[in-house]
Amino acid sequence: MLAALLLGPLWARAEATKPVVVDAKTEVILLDKVYFDVLEDPTGRLTLAQVQQPAVAARFGTLPGQPYTMRQPGAVYWMRFRVRNDGLLPSQWFLELFDSHLAHVTWYQPRGTGMLPDSVVTGAGRPYLTRYYQYRDFIFPLQLAPRSEQVYYVRLSSPTKTSLRSIVWNEQNLVIHLRNDSIWLGIFYGILGIIVLYNLCLFCFVRERTYLYYILYVLSCGLFFLSEDGLGFEYLWPSHPALNLIISDFAPVLLLVLFALYSHRFLDTAPRLPRYNSWLKRLTLLSVALILLDVVVLRSGRGYWLYVLPYAAYYAAGVLLLKQGSKPARFYLAANLVVAISVVFLIARKLGIELLSDQPITVYSMNIALVLEVFVLSYALGEKIQDIRNAALHTQQQLLKQLRKKHRVQEQLVAQLRRNQELKDNLNTELERQVLVRTDELQRHAQTIAGQNAELSGALALLHEQSVTIEQLNHELKRDLQHTQEARVLSKAVSFEDFCLTYPDRDACLRYLAEMKWATGFRCRKCGHEKSCEAREPYAQRCTRCGYVESPTAYTPLHRCKFDIVKALYCIFVVYTNQGNYSSLLLSQTLQLRRATCHSFLQKVHAAVLARQQAPGYVKNESWTNILFEEYQAIEPDEAVWSNVGELE
Repeated sequence: MLAALLLGPLWARAEATKPVVVDAKTEVILLDKVYFDVLEDPTGRLTLAQVQQPAVAARFGTLPGQPYTMRQPGAVYWMRFRVRNDGLLPSQWFLELFDSHLAHVTWYQPRGTGMLPDSVVTGAGRPYLTRYYQYRDFIFPLQLAPRSEQVYYVRLSSPTKTSLRSIVWNEQNLVIHLRNDSIWLGIFYGILGIIVLYNLCLFCFVRERTYLYYILYVLSCGLFFLSEDGLGFEYLWPSHPALNLIISDFAPVLLLVLFALYSHRFLDTAPRLPRYNSWLKRLTLLSVALILLDVVVLRSGRGYWLYVLPYAAYYAAGVLLLKQGSKPARFYLAANLVVAISVVFLIARKLGIELLSDQPITVYSMNIALVLEVFVLSYALGEKIQDIRNAALHTQQQLLKQLRKKHRVQEQLVAQLRRNQELKDNLNTELERQVLVRTDELQRHAQTIAGQNAELSGALALLHEQSVTIEQLNHELKRDLQHTQEARVLSKAVSFEDFCLTYPDRDACLRYLAEMKWATGFRCRKCGHEKSCEAREPYAQRCTRCGYVESPTAYTPLHRCKFDIVKALYCIFVVYTNQGNYSSLLLSQTLQLRRATCHSFLQKVHAAVLARQQAPGYVKNESWTNILFEEYQAIEPDEAVWSNVGELE
């Protein structure tokens, strides 16, 4: 492409509405807007036959505003141009489309042109092998008979705004162009590779993270240009067209992010411009978010303007640091000045703005600027490391001076310590003499105290025997008192107040029920497991295998009792000890409960009593507590077993 643009004086420019005229003397022709017509197909359903119909063909024209750029991303555009051979011999010409980002390209060859196919379908969104010629740009043959004219159609579409610029070559100049293009691009990528290896070696030796960020930045530049000029699709991912489109969209974003990281590290904006640094980060993150939104969702093709914001912000940071006397800022500004101009040219070309967009210096401005930038920044990094080393040497010299001062101070301290040691030795000698005298006195006092301790030991032994005897008497007295209370409870004539002395509150009742229920050990009612642990409920047990929780009141008449458990327990006691001869009215007055509540609970107790009396191990006049854990169900009263059940009321 560089060779083609350098042949600018040889371009043959036709007048408006005229075909491209070629002959034996013409070498290369740039298809200006006067050479081709464009038809916009928003639906993308038009075929070549429909486009050639007079009604549709009349809609061909020049795109207003930006004649070289697709206005609607995703729409289909038909490009039509005529080529006339005024020579006396057949000639072979070639059409080259500059933009390698065209997702779908269909080239239509007029019928009757030899062995060439009627159409070729290719593009950046299709595998690389679908191209007519294996080259990074799209090249199609134009076979022209002597004194003939042919009309060519090209169907184009792309998800982003893409250029329609193209050029017509003769065979000889195309070969020269391809050779020169390969040489210049090889030199360009070779320089990038050398810079990466050079800085990688420096990073391995110096371990300065600035080199690492710079290497990543140069690699992202290489990826960006590989996607821009189509070499990445040609050599690296030819069988992955979807990856080609993704890299083309996201390579500029990656380049922006790594540029920000490298600039942040190189300029040291965090310590030098702390307030401005926070705004730089926010602006960069906002720009990246908006660009991704445009690339992924909006697809407007105008996100290139957002790249200017972070670049301009970091350039402004470099200006501020230059005013502060920062040496790296000078190299940074010099290196990015050309890059900033080239970015403006790139955006102008992407948007179709005719601002020197056909000149070699603008087409390859980014490549030239990047080469200059990597050389300047590589030198700047070396200077920065040298400055760091000089600063380290200066710091080391200062430290040496401080160490010398410290050494002199230490010598003075050593002399003082020696004097202090002499005083300490004299003092220790005097102290040892006094200690010997005091030790003799203490030994005499110790013998006296030892005799007194022997007498106290005998007295303490006697007191210990007496305290053990008192504790035994207290324990027997407390046990006799508890037995007396339980004996009173087990008798029939026990009032509710006396009952409360043995079972004063809910906690005492639950503890009593738990001790009786699991006196022989726990056994899970669901899985039969015999190991348990404490649950969150008071005195409840949780099975360690299945997690089943069983409370002390479960499977007893006290389960889900709606009034105080002390009253419920007394109710069971008084009904059982009175052989059922206890009315719900009397119980209601004693416990201060509603008569209906007492009646309902008495029915529950009667059922438990009858179930216990009919159990195989029942003994007459047994303890009333045996009915608490009997598995019961509703049983009709039996006159022979308990004659007083019907006299409850």
